Amino acid sequence: MPKMKTKAAAKKRFSFTASGKVKAGPAGKRHGMIKRSTKFIRDVTGTMILSDADAKIVKKYMPYNR
Repeated sequence: MPKMKTKAAAKKRFSFTASGKVKAGPAGKRHGMIKRSTKFIRDVTGTMILSDADAKIVKKYMPYNR
């Protein structure tokens, strides 16, 4: 059987914890910081754990990174 391909976009944006949960950076920090409030920028620093429903979708995109 041929190997399944990993989605390149998912590979760049998500990573996995040791227990198999999906880590992601919050949305809204890629560009356009000038128009965002300082409070918003401060609140979306760091990473977050995706919900189970969202994690299920991401795991389909990355079949070998579990």
